[in-house]
Parts: sequence; structure tokens; C-alpha cells
Amino acid sequence: MSRGAARRTVRARLRRAAAAVLVLGAALLPYAPAAAAAPGSSAAGAPTAEVGTAQAGTGGTVTVSGRGWRPKALLTLLICGQNMIGGTNSCANGDGRAVTTDASGAFRTALPVAEPPKPCPCVVHVATVTGPAAADDVPFAVAGLPVAPLPKETGARLAVVSGPELTGGDNLLTWFGAPPRRRLTFTVGNTGAVPAKDPVFTVGTAHGVFAPQWEDRQWRGTVPAGKKARVALDVELAAGAHGDYRVSARYGGKLLVEQAWGVGRPWGVTLFWVLLCVVVPVAVFRAGMAVVDRVRPRTAPAPRAAGSARGATGPRAPGRWRARLRTLRGGTDGGTAAADHPAALPWYTPDTAPSATTSTAPPTGEGPS
Repeated sequence: MSRGAARRTVRARLRRAAAAVLVLGAALLPYAPAAAAAPGSSAAGAPTAEVGTAQAGTGGTVTVSGRGWRPKALLTLLICGQNMIGGTNSCANGDGRAVTTDASGAFRTALPVAEPPKPCPCVVHVATVTGPAAADDVPFAVAGLPVAPLPKETGARLAVVSGPELTGGDNLLTWFGAPPRRRLTFTVGNTGAVPAKDPVFTVGTAHGVFAPQWEDRQWRGTVPAGKKARVALDVELAAGAHGDYRVSARYGGKLLVEQAWGVGRPWGVTLFWVLLCVVVPVAVFRAGMAVVDRVRPRTAPAPRAAGSARGATGPRAPGRWRARLRTLRGGTDGGTAAADHPAALPWYTPDTAPSATTSTAPPTGEGPS
């Protein structure tokens, strides 16, 4: 085999090997992200809670811990009866506790054991107060509390299929303090055996860490059994509301969705009060000055001489220089100026003025006679 043929054979083998490597890499590429995410999949899972003991009597305390929660999140801990089927109405809300998670999303606190308003089976309910909704229920037995069978679920059962979102925006009236309005939309699925016709949801709005204020909102429509539907509920706050709010929706006493809502400050109201504080004092000052100008006494002007009044009238009064000029020209003022002030020659002084006896005739050759 010649040297050129050997080179071509080696090149062909290298091309086939490179092509095989590329094909194998393309085949394994979809599995690479899954393999890389596998070690941290537990950290990215749902938050969990644990109870130090499975049973305790009323009046005691139990240690509750958890991990996987959002860092620096505010949580509430409650002991609830009937597996919290009726929502927080079946919990001992007066003896609940609040705790803030650390930087890693973990917490540990003591919870007093209290008797819930509903019989057991009981749970320790841990849920977030602000931010994205997250919760976990841990089975717990309250010693001495009777155990009753859970109520049978009849009718439609709605469950959330997709996360909620708030649609809508503010307008000029909202900027001046009008009530902010939004529409809470989410998708629910009917896991019951009967359709849900015109279901009534309970919508709550909470400001900061305060408890929500609930109102009933009826959605016009039907969710067939085993199907899903998009639900839209109107939400309205009080006039002038601003700050961090939380919008929640529940059905049948069960919390379905929770969404944060940051409401801007109505700066138009602030501008109105600033202008009011500036305009009103100025208007009062102007009105007071007008009243003072009208009620103050008027003083008569002092009388002035006729000559001075005539001279103050401007160009029409003969001023001092005009009277002197008329005198120099030999004029009269009403026929009396010539008699009172005889004409004079100001360019001669009395010593150099020509004598009245001096003759102006030319001299002659004859002597005096």
C-alpha cells in the first residue's frame, strides 16, 4: 500500500470515530441535566416539618422543627383537629406560634399543646404567612381528646391545577386614592363525582402580617367532574390602600391559592395636600390684605402753594429757568413782568456798563464849542 493511500485510510477512520463520538454525546445530552440535578433534588423539594413527639397532653409543649423552607420566611404553627378539613376554623388559633426560618430555610421552636375546636385525628399545621404559599401537616395526637371519624366528602371537590396570577392595572383615579382593583385568576380541577355549578369561593386580603379579611365571591360557571376550568375572581382594596398585600382564595374551608400584591402609594393625594397647604394660606393672606386696604382710614393730602402746584404739573408750569429766559428776552408775563423786573444786560457788570452820557457820534475836527 502506498503512503498516500495509508494517509487516506487513517483520515477516514478518524472521521468515523469523531462522528461516533458526536452521535454518542447527542444521545447522552438529555440525561446530563437530570444527572446533575439529582444530588440537589431533595433540597429543591417541598418544605417539611417534624414533631418531637407523636403525642402530648394539653398544657404541655412539643418541639416542632423543619427544613427546606424559604430563607427568612415567617411561618405559623397551629394544632388543628379533623386533619384541618375545615381550614383554620378547626385549629387552636389562640395558642398558635410564629417563627422565622434561618438563612438555610430551617427552624426549631416550641409549640404549646392546646385543645382544638374539632376532635382528632389532629395535625400540626405549618404554613407561610407572606410570599409564595407553602404548607405541611404533621400527624399529632392530643392526649385525652376524643377521636371522631372524618366527615364524608360529598359534592364537588376543587383542587388547584395551575398557580394564581393577578391581572389588571392602576389608572389615574387610583393615583388619587381610588380603590385598587385586580382580578385573581387560577385553574381548578374537579376531583369529585358531581359537577361544581356556580361555586362560591372565599377571597381574603391581608396587609402585611395581619389576618386576612374574607369575602364571598361567586364564580359564574360549571366545573364538570374530572375536568378543569379557569376561574377569575375580582379583588378590591379600600380607598387609599398601599403597601404589601396578600390575596388568598379558598373553597369549602380549604385554602386553594395565595398571591402577593404590592400596591403603590397614591402620590396624587400627597400632591393634593401639598398644594392645599400652599394655596390656602396664600388665598387667606390676599383676602386679609384686601380687607385691610378697604377698612383703613384715608388721610387728605397736605395743601400746597399755587406756584409749587403749578411747577409740579410738569412741562406746563413755567419753571425757574423758563421765567429767567423770558426775563432775559424782555418778555412779559401778563403785562406785569416788565414793571416788576426791568430788563438788564447780564453780560455787563455795573462797573463796565457804558455811561448814558457817553456820545456815540464820530469825532469831528472842530473843538468843543
